[in-house]
Amino acid sequence: MPERPDYAALTRGQIAVLDRVNAGESGLPVLQQLVRLAGEALGARGAGFAEYTEGHGRIIAATGVCESAIGRRIEGPDDRLLARRTLLVPLDSVNDEFARQIEGGDLRHMLGARCEVGTTVVGSLHVYFGEDSGEPGPEHHAVLELVAGLVGRLYGMHTGLPIHGESAPEQARRQENRDLWVAVTSHELRTPVTVIKGYADTLTNHWDTLGEPGRREAVRVIGTRAGELARLVDRLLSAASEDGSVGTSASGPFDLADALRTAAEELPAALRQRIHFGELPPDLPKAYGDRDSITTILTELATNAEKYSPAETLVEVCAGTDDDTLRFRVSDRGAGIAPEHVERAFERYWQAESEKQHPHPGAGLGLYLVRRLVERQHGWVSLRPRDGGGTVAEVRLPRA
Repeated sequence: MPERPDYAALTRGQIAVLDRVNAGESGLPVLQQLVRLAGEALGARGAGFAEYTEGHGRIIAATGVCESAIGRRIEGPDDRLLARRTLLVPLDSVNDEFARQIEGGDLRHMLGARCEVGTTVVGSLHVYFGEDSGEPGPEHHAVLELVAGLVGRLYGMHTGLPIHGESAPEQARRQENRDLWVAVTSHELRTPVTVIKGYADTLTNHWDTLGEPGRREAVRVIGTRAGELARLVDRLLSAASEDGSVGTSASGPFDLADALRTAAEELPAALRQRIHFGELPPDLPKAYGDRDSITTILTELATNAEKYSPAETLVEVCAGTDDDTLRFRVSDRGAGIAPEHVERAFERYWQAESEKQHPHPGAGLGLYLVRRLVERQHGWVSLRPRDGGGTVAEVRLPRA
């Protein structure tokens, strides 16, 4: 960390943000630029922004050593940060919730500032310094407070940000989505039930004439459709509960690569043929969580990738590890996701506008269920645009 902030970088960064705002831009892309500006101006190893709502928070923008924490839920703002504009926390302290989420190695200090719209604290901005850095001085506090103020101004524009940008028309649209959800869910329930009943009737009425191959095929289709129906019921139960909880098996160590391969075998045949396994290291350590949930998680992420990418492209699955977590990614080469939608996609009933023209409508529950399942295992999930086009969904789970 330099003795003084980089005021030239700060000035250039403010001008760049102002240009984007004047051009009509807002939301997460501009927020991400402000987070990056805080880190660059202060010479930090990383920077992150946590948005607060309904008693908890979520890291929705980050750079440097904080980047892997995007999408992670935290309990809420530090009470000490509510009492002052900035807060310096030594990282050997366990009192700061945000600091405990960052896996940065040789870090020493975290400097945080609250972001406000009027009297409402919408989030907090944090920067991290290494062990070779001195303690941030008054100028560093002042610069972070300035950038945090710009974040507050961005939220005050009431557009494009995940939580606090929702307007009355947006609320009306969400109600329309709920109505659509009822209609679409009725359709989704009817389809597997109709197929199951049809094949069951065929087995009952034509057992002898079907022959062994025909009977096996009928049983296979019934099993596949029953699996789809079970996953849909999980979605409905998740959406109906206040906290989105769903039943899970007991947690324990499990082989993530093997769980992913097993889960892929249960996908519908057309989707299974599009799955391509990339890097799955043979020495991958065990994950800790609910192995059975991996089938639902992979099914929802792969189905989402299939829905928004051309039929001739692959859906890629890979896994890896770092100091504290294991991760797996599901990537496609489709239309991609707009930066302002990467958080909203996990809301109940929310669907991208483009889906209105898509031949495969959904109830807007798949990603919501994925986030609930992953967070029950003390992990987190995030979406981001893929370089060259497409979307990457990344799930992180604790190491055993």
